[in-house]
Amino acid sequence: MTKVTHEFDLYGKHYALESGELAKQATGACLVRCGDATVLLTTVVSKERKDYDFFPLTVDFVEKMYAVGRIPGGYLKRESRPSEKATLTARLIDRPLRPSFPDGFRNEVQVVATPLVADQVNSVDTICVMAASAALTVGGVPFEGPLACVRIGRDVTTGEFLVNPTYEERDNSDLDLELAGSASFISMLEAGAQEISEEDMLAAMAFGQEAIAAFCEEQKVFFQKYEEANGPIQQREYLLDEPVPEVHERVFAHFDQMSAALKDADKQMRTQKVEELKEQIRAEFSEEEQAEWSRSLNVELKSLEKHAMRLMVVETGERVDGRVADEVRPLMVKPNYLPRVHGSGLFQRGQTQVLSICTLGMLNEWQRLDTIEPVDGKRYLHHYNFPPYCTGETGRMGAPKRRELGHGALAERALLPVIPSEDEFPYAIRVVSEVMESNGSSSMASTCGSTLALMDAGVPLKRPVSGVAMGLIQEEGKTVVLTDIQGVEDFLGDMDFKVCGTTRGITAMQMDNKATGLTPEILRSALMQAHEGRMFILDAMLEAIPAPREDTKDCAPKILSLSIPTDKIRDVIGSGGKVIRGIQDDTGATIDIQEDGMVFIAGVADAANDAMERIKAIVKVPEPGEEYTGRIVGIQPFGAFVELLPGKDGLLHISRMAKGRIDKVEDVLSVGDEVRVRVLEVDEKGKVSLDRIDKPEAPASAGGNAPSQKPRQRTRRPGDNGGSERRPRRRHEGK
Repeated sequence: MTKVTHEFDLYGKHYALESGELAKQATGACLVRCGDATVLLTTVVSKERKDYDFFPLTVDFVEKMYAVGRIPGGYLKRESRPSEKATLTARLIDRPLRPSFPDGFRNEVQVVATPLVADQVNSVDTICVMAASAALTVGGVPFEGPLACVRIGRDVTTGEFLVNPTYEERDNSDLDLELAGSASFISMLEAGAQEISEEDMLAAMAFGQEAIAAFCEEQKVFFQKYEEANGPIQQREYLLDEPVPEVHERVFAHFDQMSAALKDADKQMRTQKVEELKEQIRAEFSEEEQAEWSRSLNVELKSLEKHAMRLMVVETGERVDGRVADEVRPLMVKPNYLPRVHGSGLFQRGQTQVLSICTLGMLNEWQRLDTIEPVDGKRYLHHYNFPPYCTGETGRMGAPKRRELGHGALAERALLPVIPSEDEFPYAIRVVSEVMESNGSSSMASTCGSTLALMDAGVPLKRPVSGVAMGLIQEEGKTVVLTDIQGVEDFLGDMDFKVCGTTRGITAMQMDNKATGLTPEILRSALMQAHEGRMFILDAMLEAIPAPREDTKDCAPKILSLSIPTDKIRDVIGSGGKVIRGIQDDTGATIDIQEDGMVFIAGVADAANDAMERIKAIVKVPEPGEEYTGRIVGIQPFGAFVELLPGKDGLLHISRMAKGRIDKVEDVLSVGDEVRVRVLEVDEKGKVSLDRIDKPEAPASAGGNAPSQKPRQRTRRPGDNGGSERRPRRRHEGK
């Protein structure tokens, strides 16, 4: 196998595709570069067909810390479980690949993406789809390629769209849109945005489709070079699960029964009716027929349910629960649902119910990220949990699965643009969405529930966010866009299109599309219909809680901040942390001091205020004219030292202690006495001079208040003029 490299420039960036040198025993392998960012994509297809009624595709994105020149942390010093970003990148690769394989493909496919270099300039995630497409193609695997993925940004200064912007360019962008698909259609979409309009989003999607087509054309050039060097790419033969006409006819003879079974608004009852009908149909096949046609029978039963549901929508305009296409299910909105937590909200739409809980913490409780991305961490976290009981099933409880991480990331992305800055609200924020019931659109319910929880917690959101999931049915030449899809419409429909936003615009989107005929007109219709659905839901939310609480709850920590001079940090911390520990122990507050002098104080009730006053007292520099009640902490012959503030003393001179003269300080003051003083002067070295307020009379025993004695009369000598004249000095003449 000869090494082949194709280098090209697109949209101001340099790319390279390479194959034939690394991982040659894989079914297909391709190295892709954007700048210096380098990723190896390998794909292996099993030789034998699996006995499954689904397509067994696995995609892994394996982060390598050597790609950024770091040794992994922890005791083992090697990569362990994938980070959340790695899992989301694997999903990004999986979602456009999966629908591109032919129906009935049952050989196991594993795609592994290994980032070799992360240059901290260009992102490695989107280029993986192009590399996977190239690896599958040179490996002779049948799929609808070539495919590509691009990230679209928009410069906030110029309004210009950017393709695969650098990290620096993304910081100056109000849009982060990832699109994947072929030259002619979009199959996957992820977006985060700063409340941009539907029109601007449609323009960005159209621009992204053109960019995808350009990358697909460059792949074709690469494949030509590959064939010139290595000969024609041999298409491998894989047996597909073909439909059995006899099974199809016997199963579809029950079409009317399936249509009747599907017409039930209750998910559990509908599922029970459908499963009972499927068992009835299976019973019509002998044991030998069931054994021979087991996979085909399962496929045809699923197909029967799918076509019955879809025809019902396009022919009658009625959905399985009786709604029309643009109707939202009944809503229930309950903020402040739980006591004692910092914020909570229950949101229910039909049979999808999510309870979101908000927790506030110190900024030093932010999440630190150890990935190959140039991102240190985040202070706003959203976690989504989907326990098996929410669908009435049993199952394993443990670490979140890929789907849960993806849904949590979508809700987090939707709310991030409206979260106040650290200066406005110096808290770390965590929201957990617990799915209590699920019948579709649980990620959108978690977005709405999280908005309720944040507002209930007193987080000053810029604007509330709502979300809705849109669906699509294309059947018998007809197209219907559905608002607020439920589970069966997601599984058996052509599109799952989630849209989140405020009254001003879109903040997040996610789409998985199975239909190749998704035209710009359909996308426009879906976005506009989603806007109406979002506003309807938002009105119901605002009726329950019109605005965020003016303040956090009593059970939540009050976080105060102040800035102190950097040279005072050691005074607040104290030797070995003695001072700061004492403040925390005495007040119950938590204190976090930054290197730049910013101090964050958290505490329940008055704890934060008490701790802040203690810190202010430590760093306070007395100024002339200020008055204090201080304690005598030391006595010297020339005066007394008065503690004005913790760690800050001033000198009260003996001459300013009383009215009249005193010989000893102890005549009027003792160590431990409290005294009211006024600051007279603070010199350039910080020494403070004090004057006593309300001076007492000097005691009778003190030298300054003894009876005055008559001055002794001086005896004048003859010729003495009282000192007014001096005796003349004798001059010495001569030498």
